[in-house]
Amino acid sequence: MLRRIGGLLGAVLLLSLLGGCTRNTPRPDPSGTSVYVAARVRTLDPGRPVVEALAVRDGKVLATGTRDEVLAAAGPGARVVDLGTATIVPGLTDSHGHLSSLGQWEATVTLLGATTKEEALARVANAPSTSYQGEWLVGQGWDQNDWPEKTFPTRQDLDAKHPRTPVYLTRIDGHAAWVNSEALRRANITRATQDPNGGRILRDASGEPTGILVDNAIGLIHAVLPPLTEAERTAQLTAALNRAARVGLTGVHDAGMDLATFQLLQRMDKEGKLPLRVYAMADGQAPERAEFLRMGPYQGERLTLRAVKLVLDGALGSRGAALHQDYSDEPGHRGLLLLTPEEYEKRVTDFMRAGFQVCTHAIGDRANTLVLDTLARAMQATSTQAGRHRVEHAQIMGLDDITRLGRIGLIASVQPTHATSDMPWAEARVGPERIRGAYAWQRLKSSGAVLTLGSDFPVERPDVLAGLYAARTRQDARGTPEGGWYADQRLSGQEALEGFTVGAAYASFAEARRGRLQPGMDADFVALSVDPVDAPVSELPGAQVHLTVVGGDEVHRATP
Repeated sequence: MLRRIGGLLGAVLLLSLLGGCTRNTPRPDPSGTSVYVAARVRTLDPGRPVVEALAVRDGKVLATGTRDEVLAAAGPGARVVDLGTATIVPGLTDSHGHLSSLGQWEATVTLLGATTKEEALARVANAPSTSYQGEWLVGQGWDQNDWPEKTFPTRQDLDAKHPRTPVYLTRIDGHAAWVNSEALRRANITRATQDPNGGRILRDASGEPTGILVDNAIGLIHAVLPPLTEAERTAQLTAALNRAARVGLTGVHDAGMDLATFQLLQRMDKEGKLPLRVYAMADGQAPERAEFLRMGPYQGERLTLRAVKLVLDGALGSRGAALHQDYSDEPGHRGLLLLTPEEYEKRVTDFMRAGFQVCTHAIGDRANTLVLDTLARAMQATSTQAGRHRVEHAQIMGLDDITRLGRIGLIASVQPTHATSDMPWAEARVGPERIRGAYAWQRLKSSGAVLTLGSDFPVERPDVLAGLYAARTRQDARGTPEGGWYADQRLSGQEALEGFTVGAAYASFAEARRGRLQPGMDADFVALSVDPVDAPVSELPGAQVHLTVVGGDEVHRATP
């Protein structure tokens, strides 16, 4: 109880410090018009791709052009904001993120970047009070691939410091969990517990659970984990939205939203407290999917629910991605399907018929083949060939399937930083032949598929500049490997920017309103310290976000 109270007070304190998410553009000018001037404004308007200024009125772009042209269009009394050497670009959207999980990462103990198991354990031992859900100590972000031994940790590692407190720590990809013996006891996971469909309970040589749960096996913990309180949920979501605005995001496609989070965002949107545009994908894995089907699509001011997220397989890092053939580094294992093909097709068809865009997580080549086969049949059966259905990740694909993805009109939702995070070990998982169809962005573009880019935060950082850098270089922040990892699949600066703007707008049916800076379109834009297209790519990792504007509202302004 004391830990629950501590966590609740911490959540309330976090919310008060953040000050809530409000739309806070000052409007001192009598005309209600603002003019933004910068070294360059990249409009992505083919007619006027680079200009000096833009004017904003009533949440829309009024004019673009030279400073003098825009000031004349704005009329007398306009507020002028001179951004100096900055570059303005259309609003940047992360096409695949998880706001609730990002909020949890902001509030609870993070193991991200821990380079040894000992460092991870030390962080857990010093976890803040907001890391507790009831009596459970919760954290996330560990990655055994970053540790010298490269092997999964065990429950005994956690038991030494936490013999009676249940500990639940999700892996960086969210597809595996590390728990201690007390957590296993409370979830009634023993050597007699069978692996659930689509999940694995890793076991030692004697058959005892090691404390690592993969994919659907994590649900055994969720069944006994205390839910967040309303105050905790609000504080965490507010923290996530504010973090997104600070890193230059004007919109997020939330990949798998639970009903409670959706209802909280609805309230925030109706009260004018939602700073970003959120394109929500209903959680198609959860039992509450039936309620989303009953509700149908929803359109608010800045909140849209028009898509559903289904998860077909696990992740490559935890060897849960479903492959046609064995893992190169684990003979005899081919990953996991989290839904049976029959159940997946039923859910796809049900949601298509209800008017939803279907977005499916598919990492392994077997999962991607199954997605393409199923979507092609379901689109025909439901006459939704124009539904802009999406393959989320499209990560390991056969070359024929890459061609087919574009041919049947699907959208490839990919995450550039996944490639640069996975490159040290990805080829070990799948071998030299299958890697040719992995993270294959140029091959996907050549197939005719629309690319929409994201980060999969908090699996990766939500920092969109890091995504632009990874897309252009296929290198880590140190510039390795030289020339880039499978460099023929890099994107140009223009292609990368389009993936976070026009591609994201198209993927959410918003291309008539967003993605470019043209008169009459929504005034969503970001001011950056560097030009993401033409500046030396080495400048991107250290670049700054000066200003984030959504619908004419300045939702983030950097401190001078």
